[in-house]
Amino acid sequence: MTEGIETARELATHASDIKHLQSDMDKMVEDVEEIKKSIQSIQKTLSEAKGGWKALIWAGGAISAFTGVVGFISGYLGGK
Repeated sequence: MTEGIETARELATHASDIKHLQSDMDKMVEDVEEIKKSIQSIQKTLSEAKGGWKALIWAGGAISAFTGVVGFISGYLGGK
């Protein structure tokens, strides 16, 4: 009779442990989903920033070239 009681206690303990493990796993799944969303947001932001930096570098190069040409012309005309 005591074996049956011990078995029932062990089963109850295991059932409780399983519930706690399942709860922990559910929380981990939610955390992983949040991490995935955060990573996607970061990737999107980096992609947008990459395009912005390219445009900024192109504009800077164009302005530098323009001012170089203007400086050359003004120097050439100012020297005569």
